[in-house]
Amino acid sequence: MSILDAAPSVLFVHAHPDDETISTGVLIAELVTRGTRVSLLTATRGERGEVVRGPLSALAGTDALTRERERELQRAADTLGIARRFWLGDPPARADGLAPRRYRDSGMTWIRPGLAGAAEDTDDDALVRTALGEVTDDVAALIAHLRPTLVISYDSGGGYGHPDHVRMHEAALAAARAHGTPFAEIVHTPGLETEWFGLDAHVGTVTAALRCHASQLTVHGSDIVHSGGQREPITTSVGLRLL
Repeated sequence: MSILDAAPSVLFVHAHPDDETISTGVLIAELVTRGTRVSLLTATRGERGEVVRGPLSALAGTDALTRERERELQRAADTLGIARRFWLGDPPARADGLAPRRYRDSGMTWIRPGLAGAAEDTDDDALVRTALGEVTDDVAALIAHLRPTLVISYDSGGGYGHPDHVRMHEAALAAARAHGTPFAEIVHTPGLETEWFGLDAHVGTVTAALRCHASQLTVHGSDIVHSGGQREPITTSVGLRLL
């Protein structure tokens, strides 16, 4: 039996706007087609994201970029068919007794092509500067509220090493285990104990959702071109591994 067959409600946990579409858009589209109720938790507004050259480039490093990325995420979520969307630190994704807060994008630096590491100038209110226990408790509060049958987030390396991705893997896994909720990590290379999904049928939906994130990427044919010029194929297959 597929992992997805036993999951009538799924919570995706991501770090920044656009992560949900780039890495798991086809999987979300597949789940929605199956009638699964999909919810999305996003940890930060992606305040430190680079901006694609063009009409939005003046937004880089401004509060206006934060607002634009919020709008982009909502449009992409609507395109994918996500039922409910939440920000980490905002109730119900906030532990009882704590005032609402915003987690800030921690930034990153490229160690080598395809591998990111920590930025040298991380802000005090950044996600990675916050105690893991607080982040975990906030994710756990949302799990208690939604009662999903499956939580999906990054693998232990955060996909490509972004420190915010790694932090959300750690927090989502710990929170899911605290509630006894199955947790699956996203895998982009077939391997042992991985269920692989070829989902080419959803490329149109995912392409439309990607175009919603116009400050961060452009779509050229079947490729994504990131703000820094990096190019990658649109993901049409993905794996899940239960932990």
